[in-house]
Amino acid sequence: MRTLMLLTILAIISTKVQADSVTKTKDWLTNEWQDIKEYQANAWEQGKEQNAKNWNTIKNFFVKVKNNVTQD
Repeated sequence: MRTLMLLTILAIISTKVQADSVTKTKDWLTNEWQDIKEYQANAWEQGKEQNAKNWNTIKNFFVKVKNNVTQD
């Protein structure tokens, strides 16, 4: 009888611990997913800004070349 009671108590405690672990894991994964989405949004925005700067630099280079080169 004692063994059965002890096993029942351990099963209940184990279930509670597992439920808490699942909840904590789920919360952690949700937070990580949110952080990743924010990071990616920021990284994409910075990438777009850098591409625009690069494109302007390339265009300006060719404009300067065109203005400084004469055909004789």
